[in-house]
Amino acid sequence: MSFFPGKDPDLGDARASDAIAHVVVPRSVDIGGFQICRALPSARSRMVGPFIFFDHMGPAILNSGKGIDVRPHPHIGLATVTYLFEGEIVHRDSLGTAMTISPGAVNLMSAGRGITHSERTGPERRAAGGPLHGLQLWVALPHTREEGAPAFAHTTAAEIPELKDNGLTLRVVAGNMHGLRSPVAMAWETVFGEAHLKAGEILPFDPDYEERAIYVVSGEIEIGGEQHAGERLLVLRPGDRVAIKATSDAHLVFVGGAPMDGPRHIWWNFVSSRKERIEAAKADWKAGRFELVPGDTKEFIPLPEQ
Repeated sequence: MSFFPGKDPDLGDARASDAIAHVVVPRSVDIGGFQICRALPSARSRMVGPFIFFDHMGPAILNSGKGIDVRPHPHIGLATVTYLFEGEIVHRDSLGTAMTISPGAVNLMSAGRGITHSERTGPERRAAGGPLHGLQLWVALPHTREEGAPAFAHTTAAEIPELKDNGLTLRVVAGNMHGLRSPVAMAWETVFGEAHLKAGEILPFDPDYEERAIYVVSGEIEIGGEQHAGERLLVLRPGDRVAIKATSDAHLVFVGGAPMDGPRHIWWNFVSSRKERIEAAKADWKAGRFELVPGDTKEFIPLPEQ
C-alpha cells in the first residue's frame, strides 16, 4: 500500500491497565468507499519492535465492477507484510512478481535499496465484487539489510501454523507464540499473530519479545479489569505477562519484536536510518530511476508535494 495522507492517530484517553503503556485510537480515511485505519506510526509509538506502519483495511464490500487500484509506487528500507482476512489482492512488483494473495496467506516484500509495486483487484474478483478485509504492515529493515537486494516471498495459508482449542484459534504469522513457530523468514526478531476468541475465553501473551502490542480488530476484550473495544492498538509495557479475556467474540492481532538497531525516519513510502537516503529516493522516483512493474507500466503514483 502507499502511505495514505491521514494524520497521526490520537492517543486513547481511557485509563489503561498497569500492563498497558498507552492506547492508540487509529485515524481513518475513506478511499472511495473503502476505509483504512492507521495505528502506526503514532505520536507516542513511532514503532513497536520493527513495525513502523500498521494499516487495517476494511472490512468492506466491493460492488461488482469496483476494486482497489494502488498504482505503482516505490519503497526503500522496509519490508511490507500483507495479510488478508477476506478477499483477494493482486501484487505485482519490479522483480517481475505477479501474485494473488488470499485470506491467511502472507506476502512479504523486502524493498531493500529499492523496489516498485502495485496492488489491485484482479479482473475476475472485480467483475464479481465481494469482501475485502485485512492488514498491511511495514517492518523496518536492520542497518545491514537496508541497502540489500529487493526480494519477494509468498507463504500459503496452509503453511502458517495454527492452534485450535475450544473457543480459541491462534495463527502465528511470524515469529513464535505458544509453541508455534512461523516459517515466514523475517530480517529482525519479530512476532505477528492472529487470534479469534469466543466470549469468555482467556489467552495469555507472554513477554517473550521486549516490545509488544495488541490490535483489537473487532469485538471487545478485558485486560487488568479494563475493557477495550475494536480498532484499538494496545501498546504493552516490557516484561509484563498479559491475560486477555474476550468479553464478546473477539478478533485480535499481536505484533512486536526486539527494539530496532537505532531510530528510523519515514517519509511517504520510504524508511531509512539516514535522512539523506530518503532525499535520494525522492529524487530517484521523481526522475524515473526506479524499475518499472512489468504488466503495470501505464500509470504510477507521483511523488507527493513537499
